[in-house]
Amino acid sequence: MKTTLRRILARTGCLDVSVETLGDGDDLYEAGLSSMGAVRLMLEVEEVFGVQIPAQAISRELFQSIGALADELGRLLPKTSREQAAVHGR
Repeated sequence: MKTTLRRILARTGCLDVSVETLGDGDDLYEAGLSSMGAVRLMLEVEEVFGVQIPAQAISRELFQSIGALADELGRLLPKTSREQAAVHGR
């Protein structure tokens, strides 16, 4: 799942630094994520993972790090989808 999130971040160009330089807990806002970038990121995450992030979950903290996004996706995705993502390196 985190690998897929990194690909999304790289593809959407939301950051000022290379995503390969970031750890799972590094601050994405410090890496250049803007509010518009967070919206693009959210839309792409919803598309790729086939989920809708609930309005009450949308916050600055959600987009703070790759780990925070992965944690929320872990809550949103059914168990079988999480297992498939792990097997396929998502």
